[in-house]
Amino acid sequence: MDDHLPSLLADAARLLGERAAGLDTRPVAGDAAHPPPVPLPREGVGGLAALETFLRDWEPGFSGSAGPRYLGFVTGGATPAAVLGDWAVSVFDQNVMSTGDSCAAELESQTIGWLREMFGLSHRHHGMTVTGATAANLVGLAIGREWLGEQRGTIVSDAGAAALGPVTILSGSPHASVYKAASILGFGRDSVRQVATRPGREAVDVGALATALRERPDEPVIVVANAGTVNTVDFDDLAALAELRESHPFWLHVDGAFGAYAALLDSRRHLVDGLDAADSVCVDLHKWLNVPYDCGAQFTRRRDLQARVFASLGAYLGVLDDDHPEPVHLTVENSRRLRALPAWMTLLAYGLDGHRKIVQDSVDRAGELARLLDADPAWRVLAPVIMNVVCFTPAGEPDPAAVARLLERVGASGEAFLTPTVYAGVPAIRAAFSSWKTTADDVGRVKAALDAAHRAS
Repeated sequence: MDDHLPSLLADAARLLGERAAGLDTRPVAGDAAHPPPVPLPREGVGGLAALETFLRDWEPGFSGSAGPRYLGFVTGGATPAAVLGDWAVSVFDQNVMSTGDSCAAELESQTIGWLREMFGLSHRHHGMTVTGATAANLVGLAIGREWLGEQRGTIVSDAGAAALGPVTILSGSPHASVYKAASILGFGRDSVRQVATRPGREAVDVGALATALRERPDEPVIVVANAGTVNTVDFDDLAALAELRESHPFWLHVDGAFGAYAALLDSRRHLVDGLDAADSVCVDLHKWLNVPYDCGAQFTRRRDLQARVFASLGAYLGVLDDDHPEPVHLTVENSRRLRALPAWMTLLAYGLDGHRKIVQDSVDRAGELARLLDADPAWRVLAPVIMNVVCFTPAGEPDPAAVARLLERVGASGEAFLTPTVYAGVPAIRAAFSSWKTTADDVGRVKAALDAAHRAS
């Protein structure tokens, strides 16, 4: 093991910097071809040779997801400061499970405080960084499960989910991760019941939700509200949902994976009115905060219940302090990467105003693409563009196979990458803008790639 880390990092900065500089011009969708398997080396080649081998054999097949025209899912491009932070995480290799040997946990706490301020949450909300929105939803629903037990005089984290009996999760447009969390937590996917949405919207019909609650007067209920749905970034009326708890007690979890960033814009802040009234909140950071994968954040008003659920009761881990629980007692992991550092770095480097600009730019780019599509009879925009996602389809009556072939052509062109969906029963395409790198010129290139693929259909 003779690699000298400082010189190795200098060489890596040169090689990786060249690749980073070329992200705008490389194919956006990667080539799935990969080198054939090789046996485990008996003798190592050294760090620099290993990096060069990776760059030669594997990197060409990677996607350009960190570039400006990757519009699939909701994928942010990592800001320069966030990349530096990610490097620093590996260099210092902190295990953020306790406060006994490092100030890393305090850095995470400061980061959470900054994020809490960014999203307009009060100090009643405590939080932790997690791997992403899926984990944040899991944590929020796990705390909700514990709260349901508290209402019925049982400790579910000890007695098990069966002690609650059947549980219902109500939501207008539940994300796939809500079903996954229900499976993991012992509720079962069948516990997730989709409530009617407002006409022509993905936002839940508050009256229909109130009816569903009245039909379950004695049943434990969790309500999952959306601050930004997948297809159209639609928002539930969070304040109205919170008011329903006065007559129908339930745990209110808000999935704000990327819609919570509406809080940064004067023109969109009203969309998250009532977010602070939630019992738990999910936010992704590797989306619109533009930090590297994987990073998200969860918030809750009931950190005491969170510690009860996730307590790691090993003698070598120390005593659980109910007033100041260590990180090891608050998330799924015991050992935890300092994933808060890239977020801390980008927030410090660019501030609230810099990240507000990223969000506004993404909203502007989505509006530009929607206008180009609206002006072209070959395309049909299926829903108003509320924030950063354009949901559209080819004119006529497209079928899923035709949409898939069209998107394959777009990906094969190397110009852009978009993902399919279904909206109101119509096979459709999602273009999700969330990278700090995307410009108006990129929007034009995406539209041209779509047109070329459509003509070839």
